[in-house]
Amino acid sequence: MKQYFVTGTDTEVGKTYVTCHLLRAASKAQLKSVGYKPIAAGCELIDGEWVNEDAANIQQASGLALPINEINPIALKPPIAPHIAAKEVGVQLTQANIEKGLRHLESYQPDFLLMEGAGGWRLPLSIGNKTTHAHYLSDVVKALKMDVILVVGMRLGCLNHALLTAEAIRSDGLTIKGWVANDVTGNMSRYQENLASLCDMLPEPLLAEIPYQSEPAEDVLQRAIEQLY
Repeated sequence: MKQYFVTGTDTEVGKTYVTCHLLRAASKAQLKSVGYKPIAAGCELIDGEWVNEDAANIQQASGLALPINEINPIALKPPIAPHIAAKEVGVQLTQANIEKGLRHLESYQPDFLLMEGAGGWRLPLSIGNKTTHAHYLSDVVKALKMDVILVVGMRLGCLNHALLTAEAIRSDGLTIKGWVANDVTGNMSRYQENLASLCDMLPEPLLAEIPYQSEPAEDVLQRAIEQLY
């Protein structure tokens, strides 16, 4: 089984969009695929269950047909920072409950598993004070020793965000398997020059380029799966 953590240079950069494309491409490559969104904030009550839109999209894109609460076990109603939302509803965000959901999905023996983060790399799970340390979702990824796929939202400021995020991932001792350029605006000034700059500055391979509001070419996604699997 191959499994990766999908992170982004910021929130709203297309992590779920990229995750879903990769899951569907893996299924087309005859791989049993599943996505995992351990934490999601901003949910709607549907048939008595809190459902996050991103998690629902990942559920639909997964090759394994599983209940939404297995894809997204920690579903928080308020559309705010997860650690604040969790505190409001009395839920603890811990490595143990995140890993429990992951191990459950692993029991289905998928070929290809993507665990999608929330926000950026340093998403807080809990905030420390003068006597305790803060805990981050990246600490969980580090403990699990997962390789990382970095989604770069191609917009003004993305060079700085991409380089700093990649630097943080490497400093945590983890491997960036590759990165995906996702055009999130469709009107980025000097898009091609910025993309070329990232290709020069990031040593990891560009797995795929996702055009603005258009389906990426199937052969591009298949090559990405070949590199990942």
